[in-house]
Amino acid sequence: MKAGIVGLPNVGKSTLFNCLSNAKAQSANFPFCTIEPNIGVVSVPDKRLDKLAEIVNPEKVQPAVVEIVDIAGLVKGASKGEGLGNKFLANIRECDAIIHVLRCFDNDNIIHVETTIDPVRDKEIIDFELQLKDLETIEKKLDKSKKAARTGDKNAQKEFDLLTKIKEGLETATSVRAIKLTESEREEFIKPLQLLTDKPVLYVCNVDDKSAVNGNAHVNAVKKATKNEDAEILILAVGTEADINELENYEERQLFLEDMGLDEPGASKLIRAAYKLLNLQTYFTAGVKEVRAWTIRIGDTAPQAAGVIHTDFEKGFIRVEVIKYNDFVTLGGEKKVKEAGKLAVEGKEYVVQDGDMMNFRFNV
Repeated sequence: MKAGIVGLPNVGKSTLFNCLSNAKAQSANFPFCTIEPNIGVVSVPDKRLDKLAEIVNPEKVQPAVVEIVDIAGLVKGASKGEGLGNKFLANIRECDAIIHVLRCFDNDNIIHVETTIDPVRDKEIIDFELQLKDLETIEKKLDKSKKAARTGDKNAQKEFDLLTKIKEGLETATSVRAIKLTESEREEFIKPLQLLTDKPVLYVCNVDDKSAVNGNAHVNAVKKATKNEDAEILILAVGTEADINELENYEERQLFLEDMGLDEPGASKLIRAAYKLLNLQTYFTAGVKEVRAWTIRIGDTAPQAAGVIHTDFEKGFIRVEVIKYNDFVTLGGEKKVKEAGKLAVEGKEYVVQDGDMMNFRFNV
Protein backbone atom coordinates (compact mmCIF):
# COMPACT_ATOMS: atom_id res chain seq x y z
CA MET A 1 0.00 0.00 0.00
CA LYS A 2 1.60 3.25 -1.07
CA ALA A 3 0.73 6.93 -1.51
CA GLY A 4 2.19 9.01 -4.33
CA ILE A 5 3.16 12.70 -3.99
CA VAL A 6 2.04 14.63 -7.08
CA GLY A 7 1.84 18.26 -8.20
CA LEU A 8 3.21 20.77 -10.68
CA PRO A 9 6.97 21.41 -10.74
CA ASN A 10 8.36 23.67 -7.99
CA VAL A 11 5.43 23.40 -5.55
CA GLY A 12 7.41 21.64 -2.81
CA LYS A 13 7.03 17.92 -3.59
CA SER A 14 10.68 16.97 -3.25
CA THR A 15 11.13 19.15 -0.17
CA LEU A 16 8.16 17.39 1.39
CA PHE A 17 9.57 13.98 0.49
CA ASN A 18 12.93 14.99 1.98
CA CYS A 19 11.14 16.12 5.15
CA LEU A 20 9.73 12.63 5.47
CA SER A 21 13.13 11.08 4.82
CA ASN A 22 14.61 13.17 7.63
CA ALA A 23 11.70 12.58 9.98
CA LYS A 24 13.75 10.03 11.93
CA ALA A 25 15.37 13.04 13.56
CA GLN A 26 12.10 13.80 15.35
CA SER A 27 12.13 10.75 17.61
CA ALA A 28 13.91 7.46 18.14
CA ASN A 29 11.28 5.18 16.58
CA PHE A 30 10.69 7.14 13.40
CA PRO A 31 12.81 5.26 10.85
CA PHE A 32 13.02 5.83 7.14
CA CYS A 33 14.70 3.74 4.47
CA THR A 34 15.06 4.22 0.73
CA ILE A 35 14.02 1.38 -1.57
CA GLU A 36 14.63 3.34 -4.76
CA PRO A 37 15.70 6.99 -5.23
CA ASN A 38 12.09 8.17 -5.14
CA ILE A 39 10.41 5.63 -2.84
CA GLY A 40 10.57 5.66 0.95
CA VAL A 41 9.16 3.50 3.71
CA VAL A 42 8.27 5.68 6.69
CA SER A 43 7.11 4.57 10.13
CA VAL A 44 3.71 5.75 11.33
CA PRO A 45 3.97 7.86 14.53
CA ASP A 46 1.85 6.19 17.21
CA LYS A 47 2.10 7.19 20.87
CA ARG A 48 0.30 3.98 21.83
CA LEU A 49 3.48 2.04 21.04
CA ASP A 50 5.39 4.06 23.62
CA LYS A 51 2.75 3.28 26.26
CA LEU A 52 2.86 -0.43 25.48
CA ALA A 53 6.67 -0.41 25.61
CA GLU A 54 6.57 1.22 29.07
CA ILE A 55 4.40 -1.60 30.39
CA VAL A 56 5.96 -4.60 28.59
CA ASN A 57 9.59 -3.38 28.46
CA PRO A 58 10.34 -5.37 25.27
CA GLU A 59 13.71 -5.93 23.59
CA LYS A 60 12.40 -4.28 20.40
CA VAL A 61 9.64 -1.89 19.28
CA GLN A 62 8.45 -2.08 15.67
CA PRO A 63 6.04 0.60 14.34
CA ALA A 64 3.67 0.29 11.40
CA VAL A 65 4.96 1.70 8.10
CA VAL A 66 3.58 3.40 5.01
CA GLU A 67 5.23 3.68 1.60
CA ILE A 68 5.57 7.15 0.04
CA VAL A 69 6.47 7.71 -3.62
CA ASP A 70 7.90 11.00 -4.92
CA ILE A 71 6.47 11.36 -8.44
CA ALA A 72 8.15 13.94 -10.66
CA GLY A 73 6.19 17.10 -11.49
CA LEU A 74 3.39 16.77 -14.02
CA VAL A 75 2.96 19.38 -16.73
CA LYS A 76 0.24 20.37 -19.18
CA GLY A 77 -0.08 17.72 -21.85
CA ALA A 78 1.05 14.87 -19.56
CA SER A 79 -1.91 12.77 -20.70
CA LYS A 80 -0.54 13.03 -24.25
CA GLY A 81 2.99 12.16 -23.17
CA GLU A 82 4.36 15.68 -22.61
CA GLY A 83 7.20 15.88 -20.10
CA LEU A 84 7.51 12.10 -19.81
CA GLY A 85 3.83 12.23 -18.88
CA ASN A 86 3.12 8.57 -19.64
CA LYS A 87 5.76 7.46 -17.15
CA PHE A 88 4.50 9.78 -14.44
CA LEU A 89 0.88 8.76 -14.97
CA ALA A 90 1.90 5.10 -14.82
CA ASN A 91 3.60 5.81 -11.48
CA ILE A 92 0.37 7.34 -10.14
CA ARG A 93 -1.63 4.34 -11.36
CA GLU A 94 0.59 2.07 -9.26
CA CYS A 95 -0.22 4.06 -6.11
CA ASP A 96 -3.22 3.43 -3.89
CA ALA A 97 -3.73 7.08 -2.91
CA ILE A 98 -2.58 10.54 -3.98
CA ILE A 99 -0.93 13.28 -1.91
CA HIS A 100 -1.46 16.37 -4.07
CA VAL A 101 0.86 19.25 -3.11
CA LEU A 102 -0.43 22.75 -3.91
CA ARG A 103 1.65 25.89 -3.61
CA CYS A 104 -0.17 28.28 -1.27
CA PHE A 105 2.58 30.80 -0.57
CA ASP A 106 3.96 33.87 -2.34
CA ASN A 107 7.72 34.12 -2.91
CA ASP A 108 9.20 35.98 -5.88
CA ASN A 109 12.47 34.07 -5.47
CA ILE A 110 10.82 30.74 -6.30
CA ILE A 111 9.54 30.77 -9.87
CA HIS A 112 6.20 29.09 -10.51
CA VAL A 113 5.86 27.13 -13.74
CA GLU A 114 2.64 29.08 -14.49
CA THR A 115 4.28 32.41 -13.44
CA THR A 116 1.51 33.30 -10.93
CA ILE A 117 0.32 31.76 -7.63
CA ASP A 118 -3.09 30.14 -7.95
CA PRO A 119 -3.44 26.75 -6.22
CA VAL A 120 -6.96 26.16 -7.56
CA ARG A 121 -5.72 26.61 -11.13
CA ASP A 122 -2.79 24.28 -10.36
CA LYS A 123 -5.18 21.68 -8.99
CA GLU A 124 -7.33 21.94 -12.12
CA ILE A 125 -4.29 21.46 -14.38
CA ILE A 126 -3.39 18.19 -12.65
CA ASP A 127 -7.04 17.10 -12.46
CA PHE A 128 -7.49 17.78 -16.18
CA GLU A 129 -4.54 15.60 -17.16
CA LEU A 130 -5.69 12.76 -14.91
CA GLN A 131 -9.27 13.09 -16.15
CA LEU A 132 -8.14 12.91 -19.78
CA LYS A 133 -6.24 9.72 -19.07
CA ASP A 134 -9.26 8.23 -17.27
CA LEU A 135 -11.50 9.24 -20.18
CA GLU A 136 -9.21 7.33 -22.51
CA THR A 137 -9.49 4.25 -20.27
CA ILE A 138 -13.28 4.54 -20.01
CA GLU A 139 -13.80 4.91 -23.77
CA LYS A 140 -11.82 1.73 -24.46
CA LYS A 141 -13.84 -0.18 -21.87
CA LEU A 142 -17.11 1.25 -23.19
CA ASP A 143 -16.51 -0.24 -26.62
CA LYS A 144 -16.13 -3.71 -25.11
CA SER A 145 -19.18 -3.31 -22.86
CA LYS A 146 -21.32 -2.07 -25.74
CA LYS A 147 -20.53 -5.15 -27.83
CA ALA A 148 -21.30 -7.48 -24.91
CA ALA A 149 -24.53 -5.63 -24.10
CA ARG A 150 -25.78 -6.17 -27.66
CA THR A 151 -25.75 -9.94 -27.02
CA GLY A 152 -28.27 -9.48 -24.21
CA ASP A 153 -25.77 -9.68 -21.38
CA LYS A 154 -27.57 -7.81 -18.55
CA ASN A 155 -24.41 -7.32 -16.50
CA ALA A 156 -22.66 -5.85 -19.53
CA GLN A 157 -25.60 -3.48 -20.03
CA LYS A 158 -25.34 -2.40 -16.40
CA GLU A 159 -21.62 -1.81 -16.86
CA PHE A 160 -22.22 0.14 -20.07
CA ASP A 161 -24.76 2.43 -18.37
CA LEU A 162 -22.42 3.04 -15.45
CA LEU A 163 -19.40 3.74 -17.63
CA THR A 164 -21.49 6.14 -19.72
CA LYS A 165 -22.30 8.02 -16.50
CA ILE A 166 -18.60 8.15 -15.62
CA LYS A 167 -17.71 9.33 -19.13
CA GLU A 168 -20.24 12.16 -18.94
CA GLY A 169 -18.80 13.20 -15.57
CA LEU A 170 -15.23 13.24 -16.83
CA GLU A 171 -16.28 15.25 -19.88
CA THR A 172 -17.57 17.95 -17.52
CA ALA A 173 -14.29 17.94 -15.52
CA THR A 174 -15.69 15.88 -12.64
CA SER A 175 -13.24 13.44 -11.10
CA VAL A 176 -14.52 9.90 -10.61
CA ARG A 177 -14.20 10.13 -6.80
CA ALA A 178 -16.74 12.99 -6.87
CA ILE A 179 -19.34 11.03 -8.91
CA LYS A 180 -22.07 9.48 -6.78
CA LEU A 181 -21.93 5.68 -7.03
CA THR A 182 -22.95 2.83 -4.77
CA GLU A 183 -20.22 0.87 -3.00
CA SER A 184 -21.08 -2.24 -5.02
CA GLU A 185 -20.85 -0.30 -8.31
CA ARG A 186 -17.39 0.97 -7.38
CA GLU A 187 -16.16 -2.44 -6.27
CA GLU A 188 -17.52 -4.39 -9.25
CA PHE A 189 -17.03 -2.04 -12.17
CA ILE A 190 -14.77 0.91 -11.21
CA LYS A 191 -12.03 -0.40 -8.90
CA PRO A 192 -10.70 -2.94 -11.45
CA LEU A 193 -10.05 -0.07 -13.91
CA GLN A 194 -7.59 1.65 -11.53
CA LEU A 195 -8.84 5.06 -12.59
CA LEU A 196 -6.51 7.87 -11.57
CA THR A 197 -9.24 10.27 -10.40
CA ASP A 198 -10.97 7.56 -8.36
CA LYS A 199 -8.02 7.26 -5.99
CA PRO A 200 -8.46 8.88 -2.56
CA VAL A 201 -6.65 12.21 -2.36
CA LEU A 202 -5.08 14.35 0.34
CA TYR A 203 -4.44 17.96 -0.63
CA VAL A 204 -1.34 19.38 1.07
CA CYS A 205 -1.46 23.17 1.08
CA ASN A 206 2.19 24.24 1.20
CA VAL A 207 2.20 27.57 3.06
CA ASP A 208 4.70 29.98 4.65
CA ASP A 209 5.40 29.66 8.37
CA LYS A 210 3.00 32.49 9.28
CA SER A 211 0.11 30.51 7.77
CA ALA A 212 1.03 27.10 9.23
CA VAL A 213 -1.71 27.12 11.87
CA ASN A 214 -4.69 28.93 10.36
CA GLY A 215 -3.90 28.92 6.63
CA ASN A 216 -4.43 31.88 4.32
CA ALA A 217 -6.54 33.09 1.38
CA HIS A 218 -4.97 30.50 -0.94
CA VAL A 219 -5.90 27.70 1.48
CA ASN A 220 -9.44 29.02 1.77
CA ALA A 221 -9.73 28.97 -2.02
CA VAL A 222 -8.60 25.32 -2.09
CA LYS A 223 -11.14 24.40 0.59
CA LYS A 224 -13.91 26.01 -1.44
CA ALA A 225 -12.79 24.29 -4.66
CA THR A 226 -12.70 20.83 -3.04
CA LYS A 227 -15.85 21.01 -0.91
CA ASN A 228 -17.72 18.53 -3.13
CA GLU A 229 -14.86 16.04 -3.23
CA ASP A 230 -14.35 13.23 -0.78
CA ALA A 231 -10.90 14.58 0.08
CA GLU A 232 -8.81 15.68 3.06
CA ILE A 233 -6.83 18.92 3.32
CA LEU A 234 -3.63 19.35 5.36
CA ILE A 235 -1.90 22.71 5.89
CA LEU A 236 1.88 22.36 6.00
CA ALA A 237 4.78 24.83 5.93
CA VAL A 238 7.02 22.46 4.01
CA GLY A 239 10.04 24.78 3.76
CA THR A 240 9.91 25.55 7.49
CA GLU A 241 9.57 21.83 8.28
CA ALA A 242 12.77 21.27 6.29
CA ASP A 243 14.53 23.97 8.33
CA ILE A 244 13.37 22.36 11.58
CA ASN A 245 14.83 19.04 10.47
CA GLU A 246 18.24 20.71 10.17
CA LEU A 247 18.31 21.65 13.87
CA GLU A 248 20.75 19.67 16.02
CA ASN A 249 18.54 18.16 18.71
CA TYR A 250 14.96 17.25 19.60
CA GLU A 251 14.56 20.03 22.20
CA GLU A 252 15.50 22.75 19.69
CA ARG A 253 13.03 21.35 17.18
CA GLN A 254 10.24 21.31 19.77
CA LEU A 255 10.94 24.95 20.71
CA PHE A 256 10.79 25.93 17.03
CA LEU A 257 7.44 24.14 16.65
CA GLU A 258 6.03 25.78 19.78
CA ASP A 259 7.04 29.22 18.46
CA MET A 260 4.97 28.45 15.37
CA GLY A 261 2.02 27.33 17.49
CA LEU A 262 2.37 23.67 16.49
CA ASP A 263 2.31 20.69 18.84
CA GLU A 264 4.13 18.23 16.54
CA PRO A 265 6.01 18.09 13.23
CA GLY A 266 3.87 18.33 10.12
CA ALA A 267 5.58 15.20 8.79
CA SER A 268 3.94 13.21 11.59
CA LYS A 269 0.51 14.56 10.70
CA LEU A 270 1.08 13.84 7.02
CA ILE A 271 2.15 10.23 7.57
CA ARG A 272 -0.87 9.52 9.78
CA ALA A 273 -3.12 11.22 7.23
CA ALA A 274 -1.64 9.08 4.44
CA TYR A 275 -2.19 5.96 6.55
CA LYS A 276 -5.84 6.91 7.05
CA LEU A 277 -6.17 7.83 3.36
CA LEU A 278 -5.08 4.31 2.42
CA ASN A 279 -7.93 2.91 4.57
CA LEU A 280 -5.46 1.32 6.95
CA GLN A 281 -5.53 0.66 10.66
CA THR A 282 -3.28 -0.89 13.29
CA TYR A 283 -3.43 -3.81 15.68
CA PHE A 284 -0.72 -4.74 18.18
CA THR A 285 1.14 -7.79 19.42
CA ALA A 286 3.08 -7.42 22.66
CA GLY A 287 5.68 -9.63 24.31
CA VAL A 288 9.09 -9.36 25.96
CA LYS A 289 10.80 -9.98 22.62
CA GLU A 290 8.85 -7.37 20.66
CA VAL A 291 6.02 -4.87 20.81
CA ARG A 292 4.80 -4.44 17.26
CA ALA A 293 2.20 -2.52 15.28
CA TRP A 294 0.72 -4.47 12.35
CA THR A 295 -0.99 -2.83 9.39
CA ILE A 296 -4.32 -4.12 8.05
CA ARG A 297 -7.22 -2.70 6.07
CA ILE A 298 -10.20 -1.30 7.93
CA GLY A 299 -12.83 -4.05 7.97
CA ASP A 300 -10.39 -6.98 7.94
CA THR A 301 -11.38 -10.07 9.94
CA ALA A 302 -9.22 -11.83 12.53
CA PRO A 303 -7.93 -14.49 10.06
CA GLN A 304 -6.98 -11.76 7.56
CA ALA A 305 -5.13 -9.91 10.32
CA ALA A 306 -3.35 -13.13 11.27
CA GLY A 307 -2.27 -13.58 7.66
CA VAL A 308 -0.29 -10.32 7.82
CA ILE A 309 2.06 -12.01 10.30
CA HIS A 310 2.27 -15.25 8.32
CA THR A 311 0.07 -16.99 5.75
CA ASP A 312 0.08 -20.13 7.94
CA PHE A 313 -1.61 -18.13 10.71
CA GLU A 314 -4.52 -17.39 8.37
CA LYS A 315 -4.74 -20.89 6.90
CA GLY A 316 -4.73 -22.61 10.28
CA PHE A 317 -6.62 -19.96 12.24
CA ILE A 318 -8.51 -21.36 15.24
CA ARG A 319 -9.29 -18.35 17.43
CA VAL A 320 -7.81 -15.11 18.71
CA GLU A 321 -7.49 -13.62 22.17
CA VAL A 322 -8.30 -9.90 22.05
CA ILE A 323 -7.47 -7.21 24.58
CA LYS A 324 -8.59 -3.63 24.06
CA TYR A 325 -5.67 -1.20 24.14
CA ASN A 326 -7.30 1.03 26.77
CA ASP A 327 -7.89 -1.96 29.07
CA PHE A 328 -4.27 -3.08 28.70
CA VAL A 329 -2.91 0.38 29.55
CA THR A 330 -5.43 1.22 32.30
CA LEU A 331 -5.09 -2.13 34.09
CA GLY A 332 -1.34 -2.39 33.56
CA GLY A 333 -0.69 -5.48 31.46
CA GLU A 334 -2.04 -8.80 30.18
CA LYS A 335 -2.08 -10.59 33.53
CA LYS A 336 -4.23 -7.96 35.19
CA VAL A 337 -6.52 -7.80 32.13
CA LYS A 338 -7.17 -11.56 32.47
CA GLU A 339 -7.79 -11.22 36.19
CA ALA A 340 -10.35 -8.50 35.48
CA GLY A 341 -12.11 -10.71 32.91
CA LYS A 342 -11.43 -8.26 30.11
CA LEU A 343 -9.81 -10.71 27.69
CA ALA A 344 -12.16 -11.77 24.87
CA VAL A 345 -11.87 -14.93 22.77
CA GLU A 346 -13.07 -14.37 19.20
CA GLY A 347 -13.54 -16.55 16.11
CA LYS A 348 -13.20 -16.23 12.34
CA GLU A 349 -15.97 -13.66 11.94
CA TYR A 350 -14.46 -11.11 14.30
CA VAL A 351 -13.79 -7.75 12.60
CA VAL A 352 -10.61 -6.25 13.99
CA GLN A 353 -10.80 -2.79 15.56
CA ASP A 354 -8.01 -0.20 15.50
CA GLY A 355 -5.78 -0.65 18.54
CA ASP A 356 -6.78 -4.24 19.31
CA MET A 357 -4.06 -6.28 21.00
CA MET A 358 -4.17 -9.79 19.61
CA ASN A 359 -2.78 -13.25 20.35
CA PHE A 360 -3.58 -15.82 17.64
CA ARG A 361 -4.15 -19.54 18.03
CA PHE A 362 -3.61 -21.60 14.92
CA ASN A 363 -2.82 -25.11 13.70
CA VAL A 364 -1.25 -26.19 10.41
